[in-house]
Amino acid sequence: MYLLIVAVFIVGYALIALEHPLKIDKAASALLTGAFCWIVLTFGIESMPAFGEIAGTHPDTRSYIGHSLFEHLGKIAEILFFLLGAMTIVELVDVHDGFRVITDRIATKDRVKLLWIISWVTFFLSAGLDNMTTAIVMSALLRKLIRKKDNLWLFGGFVIIAANAGGAWSPIGDVTTIMLWIGGQVTTVNIMKATFLASAACMLAPLLIATYLFRRKKEELEAFEETEMKSHRITTPFEQNLLFFLGGASLLSVPVFKAVTHMPPYMGVLLAVGVLWYITEFIHRGKEDHQRKELTVAAMLHRIDTPAILFFLGILLAVGSLDTSGHLHHMAAIIDHTFGGSIYIVNTLIGILSAIVDNVPLVAACMGMYEMTTYPPDHDFWELLAYCAGTGGSMLIIGSAAGVVSMGILKIDFLWYLKNISLYAAIGYFAGIGVYYLQHHF
Repeated sequence: MYLLIVAVFIVGYALIALEHPLKIDKAASALLTGAFCWIVLTFGIESMPAFGEIAGTHPDTRSYIGHSLFEHLGKIAEILFFLLGAMTIVELVDVHDGFRVITDRIATKDRVKLLWIISWVTFFLSAGLDNMTTAIVMSALLRKLIRKKDNLWLFGGFVIIAANAGGAWSPIGDVTTIMLWIGGQVTTVNIMKATFLASAACMLAPLLIATYLFRRKKEELEAFEETEMKSHRITTPFEQNLLFFLGGASLLSVPVFKAVTHMPPYMGVLLAVGVLWYITEFIHRGKEDHQRKELTVAAMLHRIDTPAILFFLGILLAVGSLDTSGHLHHMAAIIDHTFGGSIYIVNTLIGILSAIVDNVPLVAACMGMYEMTTYPPDHDFWELLAYCAGTGGSMLIIGSAAGVVSMGILKIDFLWYLKNISLYAAIGYFAGIGVYYLQHHF
């Protein structure tokens, strides 16, 4: 049973990767994987190596499974409600043609110039918001800028790399950095100073390689025709500008909301959705019913990509089962036992693993294994862990929240990403580790 749950997880990942050849939606594969992993865990928990520890604190193993599932589902729900709210806000801005405030000002058809603009904007926006929200906003923006599918997916891949790199050096930019920040392992100013250069290198290395390759193969972006850019909905320039700035302010206010109220980010997003719902209902109250209904938040709930949210649910449920069964903790312990003498090898492997399984339980396992007496606050181990866990997920499109939401919005194929983007992401990842090493030893 111990190996069966791993086998189910691997088969599920394979089905997700082969979504297009099999013509089976990845959300269906993810949900089945998540459900079957918990079923195997329920009936095979007594054969798990960690059963003795579980039985010691929870004599009723079925009760333990139920409690653990409820706990994981609660954490997943926080992410899903945040995702639901953020996607609703972005769709609301989109349906009002709010992104034209930006797209009308980007006149370049040069792929290199646009790639640099998009990457740097994503990098710094991710540090102020977080990598998932930034990926949602930038993916929606790319849909308005780029017509050809391959170019759209390529830029989407660099948005994922830049969003994860930008989130790694900010205490609020990535969920794992937030965990370490709240836990006291890292402090605000120090984590920014310690990992900024490494994170910048993580983005710059693949960006420079892409620039060289693009210069050799001269190709201009296919712009949308003016007739394609025009919306069939009636929105005034005032409404476009208002929704763009209100939507942007709503997303940017979430970290402030969290810092002031100490409530989870999804509460800030839901508050923003409620406020925007009232505002849009008010400004469109004089329009005809069929026009007004298309421009309200209620209509956006039909427009958002629900399968992408269910895909996220299935993946996180599957990873949660591996966390509950003890697989992830044992994996981290094996890595520590084998390479415990080098924080660079340990963290590098954790970053690579975070491309396959969720980085949150991996970081949680490390936080549980290492006491603050072993590695005090702002030790190299915690700083490098924040960088590796935050950026390693870029190597697979389902290895990070930014990748998952971009996959849903831009419909990027798993195997296409593996073939065309993963090498860029890996080069950036190892370049960042090299820069961190040089910065702290020379």
